[in-house]
Amino acid sequence: MELKAGCKQTEIGVIPEDWEIACLSQLAELITSGSRGWAKYYSDSGALFVRSQNVRDGRLDFTDNQFVNPPKNSEGSRTQLKNLDLLITITGNSVGNVAIVEQELGEAYISQHVGLVRLSSPVLGKFICYFLSPNSSGNLQILASQSGQSKPGLTLKNIHDFWIALPPIHEQNAIVAALSDVDTLLAKLDALIAKKRDLKQAAMQQLLTAQTRLPGFVGEWVNVALGDIADSNQKWSFTGGPFGSNLKSSDYIDDGVRIIQLQNIGDGEFHNDSKVFTTSKKADELLSCNIYPGEIILSKMGDPVARACIIPPHHERYLMCSDGIRLVVNPKKFNTYFIFLAINYPDFRSRAENAGTGSTRKRIGLTELRNLEIFCPPLPEQIAIVTILSDMDAEITALEARRDKTRTLKQGMMQELLTGKTRLI
Repeated sequence: MELKAGCKQTEIGVIPEDWEIACLSQLAELITSGSRGWAKYYSDSGALFVRSQNVRDGRLDFTDNQFVNPPKNSEGSRTQLKNLDLLITITGNSVGNVAIVEQELGEAYISQHVGLVRLSSPVLGKFICYFLSPNSSGNLQILASQSGQSKPGLTLKNIHDFWIALPPIHEQNAIVAALSDVDTLLAKLDALIAKKRDLKQAAMQQLLTAQTRLPGFVGEWVNVALGDIADSNQKWSFTGGPFGSNLKSSDYIDDGVRIIQLQNIGDGEFHNDSKVFTTSKKADELLSCNIYPGEIILSKMGDPVARACIIPPHHERYLMCSDGIRLVVNPKKFNTYFIFLAINYPDFRSRAENAGTGSTRKRIGLTELRNLEIFCPPLPEQIAIVTILSDMDAEITALEARRDKTRTLKQGMMQELLTGKTRLI
């Protein structure tokens, strides 16, 4: 293939002629990883212990913290972090995530699942972090190094041998500045989304418990059993899925009537990634277990028990699995979305948990769920509450869409800037 003018072929593909390449080992003064045996040093306070779950999308995430009282020996010294160290996850389900230490961590150490690269020139750190990040061309080396492995993982030799494309230093700085601006925007959007979610949670706390009444509403709130919320004018408005013997894996086909599996029932959301189907004939045989868009489905099984979601309009009808429960709300007295919110609210969830059976993984039956109560206002107030919370949902959804669009923009920028297809000179 003919090379574009001003470009050259290298071990990591075509790059501009004035770019250089180097192995990560040539750019580092230390490449190492944590060791086993740190669990005995775990504590409620002390030094921060950086694990693979803390290395996310080019940055460190300490939503889930662990602390250690480290050993006072060479092992502790070897795995202690310094500012501008580059971290790479080397085992587990998130192999190849990278982050740069660019915040003051105090005393901190790495686990056996994290690789550490201490660069001889720290100014390279942020650029290399972007270069090796998921969705970048450099990350393809990480994927290739795991090819054929039954268990994903990286060795220190893999890390030593990673090639890095290096533009002139002024272009590195320009690339980092451009991508950092997008990261700053993403961080602001994440913070705003988190704030809006907290505001919605606070609004739910007030509105779903009658702690705050909306202006103009004075009707009495009453406790209503879930079974009495179901529409008595509709067949099978509150019913469970089929017995396992009535719907087997041998009934599954590639297309037809969608079966809602347990993993599709998320905590307040429908998970659309796992798809199995059965024939229309089989679905007709189990007509009492059919469920339709806009209706509520609850899970008999944890985690958590009695979680619920609303059936999406992806198909005309669905067939529940054995652990699903269909709820069709009486529209003359209740609003479906209000009931859905109340089912997923902590108070109801806690009572469902207590009514369930099992020690390791809770399970609740149709009878127990039928008798659980929901605190309900008259229908007009339900609708008014739903309107407020739906507007908040719409605002959060719009922000999430903007964030997702910005992430896609960043991925495109990385593909262009980190390969030299687009130059910032």
